Amino acid sequence: MIMAAPATRSMAQLPHLLVVDDDARTRALLALYLAKEGHVVSTAASAAEARARMRSLAFDLLVLDVMMPGQNGVEFAQALRREQYAIPILMLTARAEAEHRIEGLEAGADDYLPKPFEPRELLLRIAAILRRAVKAPENPQLAIKLGRWRFDPERSEIVSGAETVRLTDVEASLLRVLSQSPGVIVSREELVDRSPVPMNARSVDVQVNRLRRKIEADPRAPRYLQTVRGSGYVLRPD
Repeated sequence: MIMAAPATRSMAQLPHLLVVDDDARTRALLALYLAKEGHVVSTAASAAEARARMRSLAFDLLVLDVMMPGQNGVEFAQALRREQYAIPILMLTARAEAEHRIEGLEAGADDYLPKPFEPRELLLRIAAILRRAVKAPENPQLAIKLGRWRFDPERSEIVSGAETVRLTDVEASLLRVLSQSPGVIVSREELVDRSPVPMNARSVDVQVNRLRRKIEADPRAPRYLQTVRGSGYVLRPD
């Protein structure tokens, strides 16, 4: 299902969202609200249907419910990240406990919104994610070498020859903060404060482990992104 958006801008200029939720009423309400607020909206009732839509259409953001039959939202997000899909993900769930939020972020979500939520908050979070996806850093940095990888802070990706791996907003933000002060210890508290989404120290550890799996030859013995026990993390580029 694709819903039309207001005609004040061309369809090609509007963000295209994919709403994935097994509840038909929720899908319809979200699609109607988001379309009214200036988005092109497609919907899917399951991860399988969403994947089929993604094979034929390009989306700017995935609004993903966690509790779905078959492959749930967390499993679907994990699968997309393993397959190097760079699409931003906003995860919706009725489970609001910290461990569930961490689980969602660890799966690769860029943000996590507990139900019930105010529609306006959903809209603001979507806008923030889309803004981060296209916004260059205020202080552009040179690319940083991490072994065979080169981190491009402006493009939020790591590159090795013809191979490119897109980082999530959270991963790119953490690596960008650390790369601004190479060789300097950055505390978990500072990383939490400068994160684009709400996080805690445990969430930072989860995201660091995700980054290590992408940039380190041996994530268990990191060469570039190192832990300083009791203090925080330090990035040691080539």
